[in-house]
Amino acid sequence: MESSIALELERVYKTFTTDNTIVNALDDISLHISSGKVTGLIGPDGAGKTTLMRLVTSLLVPDKGKITVLGINALQEPLRVQSSVGYMPQRFGLYEDLTIQENLNFYADLQGVALTDRKSRYQELMHLTGLTHFTNRLAGKLSGGMKQKLGLACTLVHPPRLLILDEPTVGVDPVSRRELWSIIYRQVKKEGMSVLLSTAYLDEAERCDEVILMHQGKRLGQGTPQFFSQPLRGRVFHVTSPSISKRSLSIRLNSVSGIIDAIIEGEKVRIVTESESLPNLSEIFPDHSDLSIEAAEPIFEDAFIATLKDSQTTVVQPKNTLSKTSRDHSTASDVVIDVENLTRKFGDFVAVNDVSFHVTRGEIFGLLGANGAGKSTTFRMLCGLLTVTKGTVRIAGLDLRHASAEARGRIGYMAQHFSLYINLTVEQNLKFFASAYGLSRAQKKERIDWAISAFELTSYRNSISADLPLGFKQRLAMAAALMHEPDILFLDEPTSGVDPLARREFWQRINTLAESGVTVLVTTHFMDEANYCDRLVIMADGKVLAEGAPAEMKNRFRHPDQPDPTMEDVFIELIESNQNPKEKVA
Repeated sequence: MESSIALELERVYKTFTTDNTIVNALDDISLHISSGKVTGLIGPDGAGKTTLMRLVTSLLVPDKGKITVLGINALQEPLRVQSSVGYMPQRFGLYEDLTIQENLNFYADLQGVALTDRKSRYQELMHLTGLTHFTNRLAGKLSGGMKQKLGLACTLVHPPRLLILDEPTVGVDPVSRRELWSIIYRQVKKEGMSVLLSTAYLDEAERCDEVILMHQGKRLGQGTPQFFSQPLRGRVFHVTSPSISKRSLSIRLNSVSGIIDAIIEGEKVRIVTESESLPNLSEIFPDHSDLSIEAAEPIFEDAFIATLKDSQTTVVQPKNTLSKTSRDHSTASDVVIDVENLTRKFGDFVAVNDVSFHVTRGEIFGLLGANGAGKSTTFRMLCGLLTVTKGTVRIAGLDLRHASAEARGRIGYMAQHFSLYINLTVEQNLKFFASAYGLSRAQKKERIDWAISAFELTSYRNSISADLPLGFKQRLAMAAALMHEPDILFLDEPTSGVDPLARREFWQRINTLAESGVTVLVTTHFMDEANYCDRLVIMADGKVLAEGAPAEMKNRFRHPDQPDPTMEDVFIELIESNQNPKEKVA
């Protein structure tokens, strides 16, 4: 009889030594996951999630403790464990110069799938992932979402009894995320598969049968998502005020004693309090008598933030991201980014097709789209990193074709993977970027000291940037982009893969910058972050499908069956209505 327990860890320890410092990656971890269930492994950067998964797959050996996988002692029979488990790491090893079919054949060979079983299995997986029409395409030519689906298909060529997925949906659009989840649950239902997955998207935790919450190598709790969220009933509220912007309201609420969390959610600000005693906001906001407060239903994300902040001895509140230097906002026009009929071709392929929009001073403007929609190409043209085939781009009144160097001097750019020099220390990176922006010796010293202080990098000043936790890499990349005090900040998926605590800290800084008059253009796959935007465009196939404020877009898709649509609902409906039916997942 098959055990009801798919995986069990008993008092497991794992340490690493970095720069003569011992890091407790896993510290006395005991847990189990049930067979035939989807279990989420949730925690901030450095919690030990990836280490745990590598131990379970026998890629690492624990210092102490016992690991039982599908009834097999992982320490005594590691090869047997590896043949029984499917593992998809964060950067799945596709061979980009091989086609989809060739990748499938390679992994079928590795997994010992009989030749007679392959054709039917391939057909099933290609139908399941929506890749049937692309089997002859090189893996390197696939969009991010298609690569993730191919990676999952390769893992499933021989259906494992236990499937382990390390952040499988990072960097993919909401449509692809939904499709990946559909594939996972079909495998659970059809094959009786057990699944352990980690994710940076806390809304995905709600889709799990159970959740294991980790922090600093320890298990903080295990249970259903509701097990974590229900104790917060009476501590979660929505706050609105017609006389103050939701951005300003969230900034001010984040500084109120007794409030753990304040984030923009749709047209409201969602707050979580330390206790059921709500701070007297009418006293804190005497100038806004129209303040409205109503109770909200708690969700797992509320519990995650409250638990993690409770577990910290000190809660870090981002310092002022702005320089003390006064900012001159005088400009001939409030429009600082003006895009007209923008087109980009690669040979005969039209990546961006006649795109137009404008962004005003102090606005946060979102550029959204499915993987392969053309938003990254648009983004690179606006930054001056790609030439324009046709159309006009004006940055701060300067035509990018004729004054590109001067226009780029007004821009701060934060790339998706942060573009840091990984072999340089934090301070050396800041010195490099200060020099690249042409700052004088006195300005360099002033701005480096400012960056170290404002982004709380003092303890990492002499650390090699490759060794930084992901959240601190993000801080350093943002500090580097702001060294020359730009008027315009370009952010290319700046929070991809970053944990929710770091994302909140990041957006507090961005909101403060926008309030000061800095214009922000951002691409993101987190649809809750679309709510931070004043306006946005959604692209597909190189064209703009929709433009407007988030509230306007949601109103367009409001109907009796969907009375309160989210930005994810809007995004999925727009993309799917634009797709060719044969490209949809059946």
